[in-house]
Amino acid sequence: MPNVYVEPLPKHRDGAIEGYALELSATRRLTTVDYRTQADAIKAARANGYKPLVARVRQTDKGNPDHWRAAD
Repeated sequence: MPNVYVEPLPKHRDGAIEGYALELSATRRLTTVDYRTQADAIKAARANGYKPLVARVRQTDKGNPDHWRAAD
């Protein structure tokens, strides 16, 4: 099962999280949908056959495994 990143939006900005996106890489989204909650994004990732990874920190780097953990 391939990984997909559950990325908080807006990206690279401190402040309130407005939604979540599913991304395959830093430049490629899995879907164009902005999910209202992290749980909704995780559910959609699993429904599409992906293993969701959620951010441990607000400003993420997909090349740094310390910034990500597997969704429960």
